[in-house]
Amino acid sequence: MRTVSLALLLLPLTGGAAVKSVSTPAQLQTALSSAQAGDEIVLEDGTYAFSVNLTCAAEGTSAAPIVVRAKNRHAALIRFNAQEGFKVSGRYWTFDGLTVEGVCSNDQTCEHAFHVTGHAENFVLRNSRVRDFNSQLKANATQNGSVWEMPHRGLIENNEIYDTRVRATGTPVNKLNIDTGDDWVVRDNEIHDFGKQGGVSYGAFMKSGGKRGLFERNRVLCAKDRTGETDTRIGLSFGGGGTGNQYCAPAFDPNVPCSPEHTDGIIRNNIVANCTDAAVYLNKAANTRVLFNTFVGNGLGVDFRYAASTGQATGNVMASTVRNRDSATGTFTANRTGVDNATFASWYVAPLKGDLTLKGNVSSLIGAAPKNALAPEDFCLRTRPASATLGALEHSLGNCTPGTGGGTDGGTGTGGGTDAGTGGGTDAGTGTGGGTDAGTGLDAGTGGIIPDAGTGPEEEAPGDDDEDGGCSASPGLLPALLALLAPLALRRRARR
Repeated sequence: MRTVSLALLLLPLTGGAAVKSVSTPAQLQTALSSAQAGDEIVLEDGTYAFSVNLTCAAEGTSAAPIVVRAKNRHAALIRFNAQEGFKVSGRYWTFDGLTVEGVCSNDQTCEHAFHVTGHAENFVLRNSRVRDFNSQLKANATQNGSVWEMPHRGLIENNEIYDTRVRATGTPVNKLNIDTGDDWVVRDNEIHDFGKQGGVSYGAFMKSGGKRGLFERNRVLCAKDRTGETDTRIGLSFGGGGTGNQYCAPAFDPNVPCSPEHTDGIIRNNIVANCTDAAVYLNKAANTRVLFNTFVGNGLGVDFRYAASTGQATGNVMASTVRNRDSATGTFTANRTGVDNATFASWYVAPLKGDLTLKGNVSSLIGAAPKNALAPEDFCLRTRPASATLGALEHSLGNCTPGTGGGTDGGTGTGGGTDAGTGGGTDAGTGTGGGTDAGTGLDAGTGGIIPDAGTGPEEEAPGDDDEDGGCSASPGLLPALLALLAPLALRRRARR
C-alpha cells in the first residue's frame, strides 16, 4: 500500500492551506499573520515568549477551520508578557493542547490569554492549560460601523484553568469572561485556585445579553491547592457583576437596561467546591435551569436575584441553600441543602478537592429525584435511570471508570469518582441547552461578600472592545485539500 510521507503533508496543500510546523516565536507569529482557512499550525516542543499580542484575524470555515495546536499536548509553552495573548477576531479558530502562561511582573498588565471579539464565531479552546491571567478568556462584541458583531457558538472544553497566586489588580478577575454571544458551551474543564486580592472573582460567567449558554461537567475548585485565602470567590454565574447598558446585546444602547443579562441557560452536572461566596449566582438570568450539581463547602448555594431571574433548581446537593431574592422567582424541587463538610467527608474521599470517589453510604441521595430531560446523563456521561441520584454523579452506577469522567486530562484530577479523564463531549459543535440572562452584580445585602448592584466590578472598559486588524480572509478549500487533511483530523481525535 502506498503511504504519504510526513514531509509531503508539511508542504502547502491544494487551495493554499498548509500544515505549518513552527519552532520559534517568529515562525509562530508569521504563521498566524499569514493564516488561511484550513491551515494547521503545529508547535514543536519548547518555549515561545512574547511581549506583544498575537493577531488571529483570518477567516476559517466550518469545513476548514484554522487550527493552532501543540505537536505534543502541553509541551509547547507560550509565555506572554503583554496585556493580551491571542487576539481572535476571525471565524473558526481552534486552539488545542497548548500551555499558555502570563508572566507579567505587574498582574494588572496580563489581562487576557485569549480575547475573542467581534464576529469570531465558533472559537474553540480545548485540551490546554492556561494560567496566570486576570481573565484567561475574554469574549465580547465589537462595533463595526453601525453594526455590533458578536462571537457566537464558542466551545471551551477539557482545559485546566488556574492561577498560581491571588491576582493583585484593579481590573476584573474572571477566569472565563464571556460577554455577549449566543450558544457558548463550557464543559469538562477544571477551573481552580483563582482569586482577586481584596476583591471578587468568578470561575466563569456569561452575561451581556447572551442566550442559551451551557455549563456542564466542570469542576470549579475556588481553592484547591491554595487554602486560607480570604478574598471573595464565586463559582459559576449567568450575569456576573453585570454589564454597562451600552455594551449589552441586542440594543447596545446606554438608555436601554441590560435585562435580562442572559436567557435560557443551563448549569448541569458540575462540581463546585471551596468558594467563599455563591456556588452559582444568577443575576437577571431568565429561564435558567440548575440541574443535578454538587456544591461542596461554599459560602452560599444557588442565588436567583432580581425580577428577571426565573427558572428552576432541581436535583442539586449543596452545603448551603437555594434562594430567591430581590424579586427573583425561581422554583426549587428535589434539592438536598444544608449538607455540612463533615457529611460530605463521610460520603467522599476528598470532596473539598472535587474528588467524589465513594467511601460512605449515600443511599439517601439515590433515586431521590425524577430524571430530568435536560440532564439525561451525569458528570461521567452515564445515563441516569428514571429515578436519579441527587448531585452530579449517578451513584446507583458506582464510581466513574478512570479516563471517562468529566474534567480534564491535565493531571489535576483525583479519584475514581471524578478522575480527570479524557472528558465527556468532544465535538466542536455549538452545544445544546438554553442560555440564561444574568444581570447586575451581587450586592452585600442579604448574605455573602458581594459586588455592587450597579454595573458591577466586572463591567468591561470600552477599550476592551477595540478591534485589531489582521490577516485577510482566504478562499474556500477544494475537496482535495479536505481529503488530505482527513487523516490528520483522525489522528487528532485519536490523541484525545
